[in-house]
Amino acid sequence: MRLAFRESMMAFRRAPLLGLLSITTIAFSLFAFGLFGLLAVNLRAALRDVENRVEIRVFLADGTSEDAIATLLGDATAFPEVAQAGYVSPDSGLARARLELPEFKDVLDVAVLPGSIEVKLKDGFRDPANVKNVAGRLSGYPFVDEVRYGEEWVEKLYRIRTIAAFAGTGLGLVFALVAIIIIGSTIRMAVLSRAREIEIMRLVGATDWFVRSPYLIDGLLKGLAGGGLALLFTWGASTVISRSLVATTFFESWQIAAGLAAGAFIGLAGSALSVGRHLKQVWREET
Repeated sequence: MRLAFRESMMAFRRAPLLGLLSITTIAFSLFAFGLFGLLAVNLRAALRDVENRVEIRVFLADGTSEDAIATLLGDATAFPEVAQAGYVSPDSGLARARLELPEFKDVLDVAVLPGSIEVKLKDGFRDPANVKNVAGRLSGYPFVDEVRYGEEWVEKLYRIRTIAAFAGTGLGLVFALVAIIIIGSTIRMAVLSRAREIEIMRLVGATDWFVRSPYLIDGLLKGLAGGGLALLFTWGASTVISRSLVATTFFESWQIAAGLAAGAFIGLAGSALSVGRHLKQVWREET
């Protein structure tokens, strides 16, 4: 392994421009992948923020007693899907409506709102089926006048989330495949530049692993370096977008580590495919 690492370093010293070209090509191919990842992260964050606003509003009939309200609050809080439940008095509800809907101030000045209970759900229970199930149980109380949770809005939210997940996975795989092809092409340039050397190594009895290992290490290191540059470019793009257009969320530490690991893996995979193809060609020529 130490010899293979030294061979890869010597190859870089012999052709530094080719090595820098390979790293730059890898960096820009992974930069496109990083931009897509940044879009996916921010889209997921936006959907999560919208999802956190999913709640059930239980409107109570006029004259509902405090004991009945306390009973409903206790029962709702005991539901496994419910994170918290709170009572909103008619005055508090009207004050909030005036604050959130100032354009309807004239209407709200003479409006009378019923008392209500706000029910917030736990993570993992905000999908349409769970929301509808909880709303149905809450509507069964005799003093409950109406239960609202925006059924169509919740269904559309989760439909968008599902589409985004499938589209993100598919496009991510496409970008990864393109990156592997580009990296394989750049590594193949290095392999072809040393084709005569590989043939001589084969003639003197070098094993496949001995021939492959320097190129595999070379691809891994170039993929790692290209991944680091791609992350730097992506961070710069995120900073520019945040300052000029809209605030964006950058990758978390584990996502950065995963990005570097992906760059190393893609570099290794591209190198393995390129070297394997060339060795097969050499074997055919030998036979």
